[in-house]
Amino acid sequence: MRVKYLFLTWLTVLVSSWVIYVQYSAYTELCRGHECKNAICEKYRRGVIDGSACSSLCDKETLYFGRCLSSLPNNQVYTGSWGDHSGIIHCQLGEVARYDLSEEPEPRREAPAFDKPSKGTSVEKFREMVFSLLKAKLGEQVNLSGLVSHILSVTDGNRDGRVSLPEARSTWAILQMDEVLLGLLLQERGHTPRLLGFCGDLYMTERVPYGPLYGFALPWPLVSWVPNSLQRTIDQWFTPSWPRKAKISMGLLELVEDVFHGTYGNFLICDLAAMHFGYTDRHELRLTKTQVVVPEFEFRRVMRALRCEKDADCVYGADCQTSCDLSENRCREKPLQPNLAKACRTLKDYLLRGAPSGMREELERQLFACMALRGNSRQLDMEHSLILNNLKALLWRQISHTKDS
Repeated sequence: MRVKYLFLTWLTVLVSSWVIYVQYSAYTELCRGHECKNAICEKYRRGVIDGSACSSLCDKETLYFGRCLSSLPNNQVYTGSWGDHSGIIHCQLGEVARYDLSEEPEPRREAPAFDKPSKGTSVEKFREMVFSLLKAKLGEQVNLSGLVSHILSVTDGNRDGRVSLPEARSTWAILQMDEVLLGLLLQERGHTPRLLGFCGDLYMTERVPYGPLYGFALPWPLVSWVPNSLQRTIDQWFTPSWPRKAKISMGLLELVEDVFHGTYGNFLICDLAAMHFGYTDRHELRLTKTQVVVPEFEFRRVMRALRCEKDADCVYGADCQTSCDLSENRCREKPLQPNLAKACRTLKDYLLRGAPSGMREELERQLFACMALRGNSRQLDMEHSLILNNLKALLWRQISHTKDS
């Protein structure tokens, strides 16, 4: 019996040590914020890059890394604090070694060289570079010049009235990341977390205190055991009061309205899952993952190049789908569903649970009419505007007299 207990004790210690080792190895591979900071500050001190966050990060050390949120080694994500601001720090790293052969390796990513624009480039030439980049990503838009001017004002991190070469290199680096560019486009209307500052390709955005939009993230061992119907029920338990849900929902409807034939063209939201949204203390909606937004110009370009045998082959992201032209075996460019229809599908359970009895039936009718919208409708613009305005008016009538408005 003693030998048996000794063996079990030894086995427990061995297994526990192995689990601790694996967890520590995974943490050290995923969480490499110190490497990221050292690499950025080394280039800043050499005069290669500069930006609004560089001095605070590297000289004054008033920009702090907090808790690690990284899910990929090359994309470092941390909570952070910078003076009175709390936010989320994003930092890109070069290639890392992967030892887990059971998973697909992360795509190779070279460390940024920060060699553009080159030495001797004038501000006007840099303006042309930014304009060409935006045109390539967004297509021909009448307001691109105004957007370029806004980006140049952001580039002047030290507010001395001029753009230096290191500042231009930092701006050029973050503009290569679609999530930053789209965040700049959408933050004017308050739909995305505000960009607080950047240094090279490290940047910090404001923190969204509440997220996801609704729901509760179950521990991964339980996910496969909990039925979807029960998961949806549990999701609805972790939501604010109905008037506050209505205000948050109006924020999502306004986001959809602003990206539909917006200032810089039309955009598609290719994953309207609740996990990609959060809200502030004032119950104002924020899109926390801008990678799910794609310019329609880019979407159509990708779809034109896709070959297909069935409609299921014509999908971009999670749920931006077109139909397959079987005569040419190529995907059509027109999305099957507009953003509004997918937004209403996301909001249906969220809004109907706890809705006032006097308007529940009308709300349900309008949500189902919204979900039935199709992208190939000849009168899509008119139907889109009518349904959107009716929904917003219905919600506003219910909360306009409350403090939540």
